[in-house]
Amino acid sequence: MEHFFSGHYFGMHLFWWIIWIILLFWIFAIPDDIPGQRKKLNSPLDILKKRYAEGEIDSVEYEERKNMLNQ
Repeated sequence: MEHFFSGHYFGMHLFWWIIWIILLFWIFAIPDDIPGQRKKLNSPLDILKKRYAEGEIDSVEYEERKNMLNQ
């Protein structure tokens, strides 16, 4: 029974706490493209830029809509 209080097990216990904290941080703070996770929605300006880049709208319409969004 004496070995339980000698500090030997405390080191391993601390090690596992550190592992769990790192794992939880990785799961909730770092993931970028984990399957099934919600993606960040594009802003209206991002959508407008994409439509302009794909040629769906011309430069005049792009500038008009961009000015409307920036107001």
